[in-house]
Amino acid sequence: MKRFLLPGALAVLALSGCGGGGTSTFAVQPAAIYSLDDFVPAKPVVAGTPTTVSFAIKQPNGTLLTKFKKGPGPHTGIHLIIVRDDLAYIIHHHPPVGPGGRLTDSVTFPAPGPYRVVIDVYPAAGTQPNFQLFSHIRVAGTYKPQPLPPPRSTDVVSGYRFTLAGASNLHAIQAQDVVVHVTEPNGKPAQFTPWFGALAHAIFFRHGSLDYFHTHVCAPGATGCTSILGPVRVTGTSSTPGKLTVGVLVPAPGTWRLFLQCKIAGQILTAPFTLHVT
Repeated sequence: MKRFLLPGALAVLALSGCGGGGTSTFAVQPAAIYSLDDFVPAKPVVAGTPTTVSFAIKQPNGTLLTKFKKGPGPHTGIHLIIVRDDLAYIIHHHPPVGPGGRLTDSVTFPAPGPYRVVIDVYPAAGTQPNFQLFSHIRVAGTYKPQPLPPPRSTDVVSGYRFTLAGASNLHAIQAQDVVVHVTEPNGKPAQFTPWFGALAHAIFFRHGSLDYFHTHVCAPGATGCTSILGPVRVTGTSSTPGKLTVGVLVPAPGTWRLFLQCKIAGQILTAPFTLHVT
């Protein structure tokens, strides 16, 4: 459900799908202006120590947004996604909505450095299915940016093996599927547990610009799982243990980092892959 935002802007364009940020190749309509209200923390924080992240969302009419979409699928509520600028670390939460529309969450940052905050919002009503707001958090300490790893087909996370296939010929603004096979430490196909309305979350960030896109993998027949970019739609599916068919739909060519997240045996696992998109 998405079109795009100018990097770092708080002006929100008409969106559809799971949200996307960056420079659009499509014509866009005048923006409806939403903004973050009293975003906390405003000062650098310390790595490894729980930090309170808090904010509300001011609507174009000046009032705070208090009602968010609910339902069985992943396109609900608010996705709080925080990524370090070098794409070495990602945090993905769905904070609960408190009194008066204020959201408060506890976040522990893994390492020093600059982080981009993406707040992907699904309001309960209105003409926009969803939109994104952005902020930044600086985590105190010496920042040692890591080079982006080259593309590879396999990643092992906590003993679980993720094997990616079909990512060698990806194109911007085209819906394409890649397949990820996931095996347990004993070699058996992994059993996926629904997490935040999906069997897997595929979060994409473009290296350098930090453009953002987000798709999901759902069970057959699930609702609210389709992501949209202009006229193009993509839906990820999974009907077999250990197999995820991930929809790829990104707005621009370049080098992208895919963070594939799923819940297995009570653990949230994140498998990162580098993708080249032409």
